[in-house]
Amino acid sequence: MPNIKSAIRKVKRAKKQSEVNKFRKNRYKQALKKMLKLIDKKDKKEISKYFPTFQSELMKVAKTGVIKKKNLSRKISKISKKIKKISK
Repeated sequence: MPNIKSAIRKVKRAKKQSEVNKFRKNRYKQALKKMLKLIDKKDKKEISKYFPTFQSELMKVAKTGVIKKKNLSRKISKISKKIKKISK
């Protein structure tokens, strides 16, 4: 345990921030799982309804830096390719 006051504050801040990051990462994972489930069901209507929300969730996570932006862009493009295959 740190003795210096500023170090104590840093420990508290790091603990809070790690909780926030866990929450954001969890939201990202849930959104991804939901989208993959919809793709497996091949429900075009639900997919087209959920896709914009899915993209915004992922970009919110990327904006905060929990997961890198290019990584999420790749995920979105892969999923959009799968969606295009279904719609054919």
